[in-house]
Amino acid sequence: MKRLFIILIIGLLLMVLSACNKSDSNSNTISVADITDRENIILSTTTDKSFVFDFEIDGEYKEVSVWIEKYEDGELVDDRLNEITTQIKESGSIIFSSLKSSSTGKQQTFNIGIGSDGSTGSISGYDFNSKDLDNMVSVWGSFPGELSLNQGELVLANICYSNDENGVSSLITDFYKDPAGNINKLKEYDVAYLLKAEFIK
Repeated sequence: MKRLFIILIIGLLLMVLSACNKSDSNSNTISVADITDRENIILSTTTDKSFVFDFEIDGEYKEVSVWIEKYEDGELVDDRLNEITTQIKESGSIIFSSLKSSSTGKQQTFNIGIGSDGSTGSISGYDFNSKDLDNMVSVWGSFPGELSLNQGELVLANICYSNDENGVSSLITDFYKDPAGNINKLKEYDVAYLLKAEFIK
């Protein structure tokens, strides 16, 4: 029941964000959304970690695919942990969230939602092979500013976990500009989840 409620909340947020999204910004870009205090309260009440992005496109892009990759000690162990592909038009929003661990036991749960042109699509999935994430230190973040959609696969956000007793730092900003060139940075974490997207012509 709670899972259904969260999916409904994400769907409503996507509709609001898509309706408010202005078309006067640069075309073919994605940026971190500027959400209201109320939207932030809703997300923080129903999720553990969440990220919201707005995109602007011209007519050449028809679809967006969003998925999660999982790494352990820097090695890719699942390249499509959770995936959704949907049609898009002009502008829209992407929401990525993880549920509070107490609501799903030891399984890591992720929600992805996409809203564009008055329609929404969402998916909720589990990582059934989660390590003891509750006992690890976590860091999370997303790209700063804006990314161009013509870069192919984009890393939008990350959630990383570590058992390091000395603490752990967040991924560097350059990771989002050149994920392939900085992929070795994921070796610093026991578990890393990357939210990725690709806009398709």
